[in-house]
Amino acid sequence: MTQPPSQQPPQGGFGAPQEPPPGSPQPPQGPPQTPPPAQPGYGYPQAPGQPPGQAPGYGYPQQPGQQPGPYGQQQPGPYAQQPGPYAQQPGPYGQQQPGYGYPQQQYPGAPAPSGPGGGPSKRKPAIIIGAAAAALLVIGGGIFVATSGGDDDKKPVAEKSGDAKPSGSPSINEGNGNGDGSGRGGDDDLNAGRKAGEAKVLWLQKNDIDLPRNGSDVYGPWVAGDTIVRGMYRSVSGYSVADGKQKWTLKLPADLCAAPSQPTANGKIVIGVKNGTTDKANCADLQMIDLATGKAGWKKSIKKNGTWDFLSDISLAISGDTVTVGRTGNSNAYRVSDGKELFGKPSGNCQPFAFAGGAKLIAASSCRTDDVNNPQHQIQQLDPNTGKAMWTYRPKRGWEIDKVYSVSPLVVSLKKDKEWSILALKENGSLRTGITSDKGDKFAPDCGSAFAIFGKSLDGCTGVAADANTFYMATAPDSSGSARTNKVVAFDLNTGKSKWKAAAPAERTVKPLRMEGGNVLLYVETAYEKGGGIATLAPTGGTPRMLLQHPASASMIERGFYNTKVLYAGGRSFIASGRVSARNDKEELETKTMMAFGN
Repeated sequence: MTQPPSQQPPQGGFGAPQEPPPGSPQPPQGPPQTPPPAQPGYGYPQAPGQPPGQAPGYGYPQQPGQQPGPYGQQQPGPYAQQPGPYAQQPGPYGQQQPGYGYPQQQYPGAPAPSGPGGGPSKRKPAIIIGAAAAALLVIGGGIFVATSGGDDDKKPVAEKSGDAKPSGSPSINEGNGNGDGSGRGGDDDLNAGRKAGEAKVLWLQKNDIDLPRNGSDVYGPWVAGDTIVRGMYRSVSGYSVADGKQKWTLKLPADLCAAPSQPTANGKIVIGVKNGTTDKANCADLQMIDLATGKAGWKKSIKKNGTWDFLSDISLAISGDTVTVGRTGNSNAYRVSDGKELFGKPSGNCQPFAFAGGAKLIAASSCRTDDVNNPQHQIQQLDPNTGKAMWTYRPKRGWEIDKVYSVSPLVVSLKKDKEWSILALKENGSLRTGITSDKGDKFAPDCGSAFAIFGKSLDGCTGVAADANTFYMATAPDSSGSARTNKVVAFDLNTGKSKWKAAAPAERTVKPLRMEGGNVLLYVETAYEKGGGIATLAPTGGTPRMLLQHPASASMIERGFYNTKVLYAGGRSFIASGRVSARNDKEELETKTMMAFGN
């Protein structure tokens, strides 16, 4: 993204002593004894399109014994240190909510959405485009200073939950997503200009669903065996990975409103479905689905934890055979296989608002404090069968848990007003290190659609990856030259310092997706008359090695997907839109939604 001249990094080397700007706060002094002066909390509602101001960053020398940034203390057990008297609870991702037990007000108007990145300047507002911030600046002491619009989650409104009714058998439609049942495998036009060494376009799909006026977010895609599955609006559909033909479609009684980032190892998933079709409906019903067959399993309403559990803003995560339901001030967990409730809202002053799944179940919690502008968050590893906390780590007051970039090893993103920090924790929950970067490096992880401002997941970000001892993150694109390009930076998880930097192919940008066989799996994005592709990068750095080069002849189509989602499985790559919308019905049915490449 182009960066305004006024938003260039300050002079001086990263980590070098810096003179604090006038009016800047004093360096953090470890666990605070006295709350700092109250400031508007992160996520304070902004006018649409108006990014908040930027707080001055830390970076000047620390006194002996001081802990920079959000580094808090690991607690010996869950809720070992309780904050001040019963007061108000900060909501997920910085949105300050009234205390438990009080009615909520509807937030007037849609907030300006933003992604999990940061802004390009210490003091200047950022320009936010799409789901990610333009850039961010990293300065000393482990603090990522960023300006971005807050994750201004809509405050829930109290509504009565409707009765859940059992779902019927899925209806089967032998089509492929084009609406004509013919498939698009081996499309001559798309492969006509394919060059030696380039992969084939296996199939291309267009939208075949009549969507509401403002379009719909796309959930997934997920791969289960030879089936790729996605959900949108009021249906979930499975397609053949080989030719794109539709294998099954499960019709839903109302809007699909939440889904985890990944299914169980055996291909089962639990999605959230609204409990009605009116504007007053909440995301209050759960539906289990077998992704391989499209068979609908158990369905039930989420158990409400008290009168003020509004179920209007939920996020789902799966770890093992457990699906968790996080939301402001409440949480539940159910067994994926049979729907049995495993645990609910824990006792105590701190309540989970979101979870990250996968190899471990990680919970982000918010604790009641005596100062709504100085929140206390904590992070825990939970036993997925009982909900019991195995350890608890609390960052310093004021720092809020934003995203989990990796659960194993555990790498966590935190925010405080306009500052951004990344911490790595050990297996026992104690602090491992804080990530610090070189002067001038800017980052913008992709953590979801710009429209997904409600029920954001704690996990599922791309642009990041991690192995046992290294954290990998792509820099924001550099547009200063004739073409966009970027690099991957590897950070040592034991020291927090960068180990190496690997440049993207010439005039291209790359995005880490995950680890694959000990290497970093990358999506190489399209460029002018150049197709995208899938590549790997060795854990020692070097030059990316292309696994699957997408054909240049299809580059315009590949580049045309909105909020692109990329999946690589079984030697095939899948490109999907994260949202589908159009100006009219005719254009809506011509919107390309997913395509696949392979050899």
